[in-house]
Amino acid sequence: MKSAWVDTDAEALVGRYAQQDVGADLALRVYTTRLLGRDPKLVLHGGGNTSVKTRTPDLLGEEADVLCVKGSGWDMGTIEPAGLPAVRLAPLRKLRALPALTDEDMVRIQRANLIDPMAPNPSVETLLHAFVPAKFVDHTHSTAVLSLIDQPNGVELCAEVYDGRLGIVPYLMPGFALAKKSAEVHDAAPAVEGLILIKHGIFTFGASAREAYERMIEMVSLAEAHLARGRKSVFAPIRLPQRAASYANVAPIVRGACSLKDAKVEGAWRRLVLERRAGPAVLDFVNGTEVARYSQAGVVTPDHTIRTKNWPLVLPAPEDDKLDAFKSAAATAAQAFAAAYRAYFERNNARCNGAKRMLDPLPRVVLVPGIGLLGLGRSKKDARVAADLAEAAIETITDAEAIGRFESISEPDMFDVEYWSLEQAKLGKEPEKPLAGQVAVVTGAAGAIGAATARAFASAGAEVALVDVDADAAQARAREIRGAALALGCDVTDAAAVRAAFDKVVETFGGVDIVVSNAGAAWQGRIGEVDEAVLRQSFELNFFAHQRVAQNAVRVMRAQGTGGVLLFNVSKQAVNPGANFGPYGLPKAATLFLVRQYALDYGGEGIRANAVNADRIRSGLLTPEMIAQRSKARNLSEHDYMAGNLLGREVTAEDVAQAFLHQALELKTTGDVTTVDGGNIAAALR
Repeated sequence: MKSAWVDTDAEALVGRYAQQDVGADLALRVYTTRLLGRDPKLVLHGGGNTSVKTRTPDLLGEEADVLCVKGSGWDMGTIEPAGLPAVRLAPLRKLRALPALTDEDMVRIQRANLIDPMAPNPSVETLLHAFVPAKFVDHTHSTAVLSLIDQPNGVELCAEVYDGRLGIVPYLMPGFALAKKSAEVHDAAPAVEGLILIKHGIFTFGASAREAYERMIEMVSLAEAHLARGRKSVFAPIRLPQRAASYANVAPIVRGACSLKDAKVEGAWRRLVLERRAGPAVLDFVNGTEVARYSQAGVVTPDHTIRTKNWPLVLPAPEDDKLDAFKSAAATAAQAFAAAYRAYFERNNARCNGAKRMLDPLPRVVLVPGIGLLGLGRSKKDARVAADLAEAAIETITDAEAIGRFESISEPDMFDVEYWSLEQAKLGKEPEKPLAGQVAVVTGAAGAIGAATARAFASAGAEVALVDVDADAAQARAREIRGAALALGCDVTDAAAVRAAFDKVVETFGGVDIVVSNAGAAWQGRIGEVDEAVLRQSFELNFFAHQRVAQNAVRVMRAQGTGGVLLFNVSKQAVNPGANFGPYGLPKAATLFLVRQYALDYGGEGIRANAVNADRIRSGLLTPEMIAQRSKARNLSEHDYMAGNLLGREVTAEDVAQAFLHQALELKTTGDVTTVDGGNIAAALR
């Protein structure tokens, strides 16, 4: 591992922060924290922490000795000075004399001594940073170091590799006790350049930011060099099926198996989003004959447990022509995983006098031979975090097995960290959005109604795929939504293109729960005079495209086995035809009955089908030019024309989007047509 320190970069950052009254010590602390945080072999997703002891004025302008330490939840790779809250140092150091200190009191004392009372909570390892005297302190979860210390003889290996340069601290849960023990180890050998925390990670010290950082790089490099010597062959591969199943066919099965029925709301499911990793190292690990042993041994560092749980779900290799058997095996394995998790919780919660409340028992990492590892989460972001951590764990376990045998902390220790209130606080306390964990596909997504619908579903927590014949326009709409929104160019009149688009959605998110079949265009002409080719063209887009989209959605939803909802834009023309609009209204009327047929045929499998009947929406169908023409023909202002309904109000694309969202949330409504037109008795269903 090489140092990434660049003098000119460090100087530039110091100069920039000086203009914001940030001192050089803190500026350099930010610089090296980012260097550490941007290397995934050292730190991932909010892990690790750093600190600097310095002086700063308090709110009254009086200088105080402080510890600026990473705030809980901040990401080291992108940290700013605000992410290193200043805590008065003297009161923290006094705590070392106490025989014991609860986590709650530790947090209160740390907050009580913040220079800025509005600052984030200091790291759960603040006291360790305070108790050691070094000016700069760095802490990472280096994969190479973890491979050394996650061994039955980890202490002996570290003594060999570091030859007294690092103190060795036995495993203790983070907090006051670990801070005291670490300080004792340091005091016994005050010349050490850092500490190894067995089963946890590595600390390095320095009089300057550069010294602490480059010591970290050096110590990690020593671990890497040791791992490179005397390696044995690690994973003997299993025999995979000759005809392996595609990920697009496997993902919905896995996702369905790893979903949980809501115990209180009939028809509701707790679903997870998927993220796949299938590099050579991952596949070597997953395809190993002993994967059931080394994958179930526990976490590589306690910091991972809140994101990945303590062990993954392992499934058999799927065969292309035996997906029914794989689906059955996946369901059985997932149920066994959940049962084992519940038993694990009950065993360990008994030690806590039943004080803990069980998290959901669903896996967060799934290993599938021939496919790779799947990270699972309530959002695409969470799924990526789980996959990143699992991939890092694979690297650690692989290197550990290459020189010995991987060994984690004990089950009680894993439970104590997983259900530690200070760790749970990292996950945030915001209430979940109503569509969290669900995947929505919107066709015609570049248009006014499609884009508004995609935004509405994303705001409600869904992962959204925006499908449109204009790929660039769909991409622009996806950028507006940001997050993990997926843009796909697709002509919905092309059956192969529709199939490919749904496969891409599944490969990206793991499945499909909601489809808004919205793409359409208006052809005009008197029905007795219109060319047949025009009518056929309209039916291709305004009827058969809806059928193609719905068929592919049902294919995925049935593989998942958790229901879903099909939503169709049928338009006012389906029930109240307009003069010269037969080429548009006829296929829309057929689509209305298509909605009811899907409701009838698939309701027993929990798949709902509903429609929105909208009128006079500013969109690609009702263009500004058309609005101007029709208003003039009726001798009305454009406003009066657009508000020509019983309520006298213009209906917008956002109103239609809210109707689709409402239908997605109504778990006991199917075969429904919701009218969004401000009131038009002639278009009312009867």
